[in-house]
Amino acid sequence: MKLSRSWTTRPRRVGESHDAYVFVSRLEFLRAIDEGKFLEWAEYLGNLYGTPAPDPADQDDLILEIDLQGAKSIKENYPSSLVIAIEPPSLKELELRMRSRGDSDDHVSHRLAIAEEEIGLARRLADEVVVNDDWRSAVVAIAKIITQKRAARR
Repeated sequence: MKLSRSWTTRPRRVGESHDAYVFVSRLEFLRAIDEGKFLEWAEYLGNLYGTPAPDPADQDDLILEIDLQGAKSIKENYPSSLVIAIEPPSLKELELRMRSRGDSDDHVSHRLAIAEEEIGLARRLADEVVVNDDWRSAVVAIAKIITQKRAARR
């Protein structure tokens, strides 16, 4: 397995790792769309986000860390994909996590305003749901789901 590194046009947050995303200009992102370089892409809050298509020779399972729009697109175009929704234990905890990573008040307010609807949509779209109240437990739950799905696929 390997984690796909998404592209984005949003600026890097203060303290955010340089390799959290491939940070590119809007023009560079639009060129990549035209060249068919993405499995999926979407615009969210004025910024573009996309998952680059893997090398066809690569046989590793690809883990995508994407939003609801991206998950919907992947599920439509790759129906056998496993979608795991990871949700916060509460909206208050979601707010605390966004603020601790340095999100602006406007961004936090907007995300919280749509969070309940997005959580409901994610639950309907996902094959499995994991509540991330403790990251270690969430990792174990996700690993178990992946292991079971891989075994069933064989």
